[in-house]
Amino acid sequence: MGPLQGLKVLEFEGIGPGPLAGMILADLGAEVTLVRRPGGIHLKLQLGGAADILNRGKQQVAIDLKAPAGIALALQLVERVDALIEGNRPGVMERLGLGPAPCLARNPRLIYGRMTGWGQDGPLAQAAGHDLNYIALSGLLALGRPGDAPPRVPPTLAGDAIGALGLAFGILAATYEAKSSGRGQVVDAAITDMVATLGSIAHWIRAAGQLGGEKASVFYDSPFYDVYQCSDGKWISLGALEPQFYALLLAKLGLDDVSAAAQHDISTWPALKARLTTLFKSQTQAHWCALLEGSDACFAPVLTPAEAALHPHNLSRRTYADISPLQPNPAPRFSRSVAELRENFTPESTAPLLAALGLSPEQLAALRAAGIVG
Repeated sequence: MGPLQGLKVLEFEGIGPGPLAGMILADLGAEVTLVRRPGGIHLKLQLGGAADILNRGKQQVAIDLKAPAGIALALQLVERVDALIEGNRPGVMERLGLGPAPCLARNPRLIYGRMTGWGQDGPLAQAAGHDLNYIALSGLLALGRPGDAPPRVPPTLAGDAIGALGLAFGILAATYEAKSSGRGQVVDAAITDMVATLGSIAHWIRAAGQLGGEKASVFYDSPFYDVYQCSDGKWISLGALEPQFYALLLAKLGLDDVSAAAQHDISTWPALKARLTTLFKSQTQAHWCALLEGSDACFAPVLTPAEAALHPHNLSRRTYADISPLQPNPAPRFSRSVAELRENFTPESTAPLLAALGLSPEQLAALRAAGIVG
């Protein structure tokens, strides 16, 4: 059983980081109940289709939260859980009658998790936004700008995934505190806040003038921390920052005329980077993997998700699940507890879920006939 066995979470349907936070908790054994919107969310279907892997392991029930009977039903579910996840714009849950005040009144130990981009307050709290915007405001996107080139746009995981992890961590931290205080509280998980916090390593390096300043940076300008294209059009990555690893890289590449001691002589970087570009372009990715992978040269091939799932290291660790669509197995790993990937519950699981609230078959049928429950 997963380490969060016994933790009960109620998640109100949203997009991106909120569902990901719920999936993380469900993967680790929490009992997550998802309250879906009867009509669904258009953006979710547009981006990911009907097979939503973020809903894996979650019980699901469609409830019309615009109807008073739907709100009453949702509040009954609130009474039975330890934590709640919602990812609406600030004020939406309050207008529905499902804000922190009524929910904590029904369940004083409830941990009320709020997932937003900008946070619950501040000048931008009511503005729309997405992953890229939040990273931009945090100051981290500007650090992804090599020289005069535009900032490198990261995939959506950079902001949304950091926010999701922050919310999951915040819920668990507040749950731990509630064990001693007996009181619930609100967790305000803003993506901008979490990106700034988890960007502390970048801020540390920047403070030393090694990132985002006028000085050439090892992360964007050096020849030993970069990606290079191979003869087959595929790519490889290098990250030989430490002097001993850099020396090994040079030796394996046969670059005996390059001084390892001059690793940080910035004046030599452009010529060496051009030389490495030509060298790596002369052979296939498989050739460079055979030469460098598994050594201390700090090397890895740049893989597609499908290739990553079949890589020997990922296969050995069962990083990806052997199911369709492609998705990772739960992480992190535990020495005693077992986090298991649980597939989506069927729609038939709605009936026993609502029956546990004391609803009779006749009451459930009436709610369905009225369109309150999907």
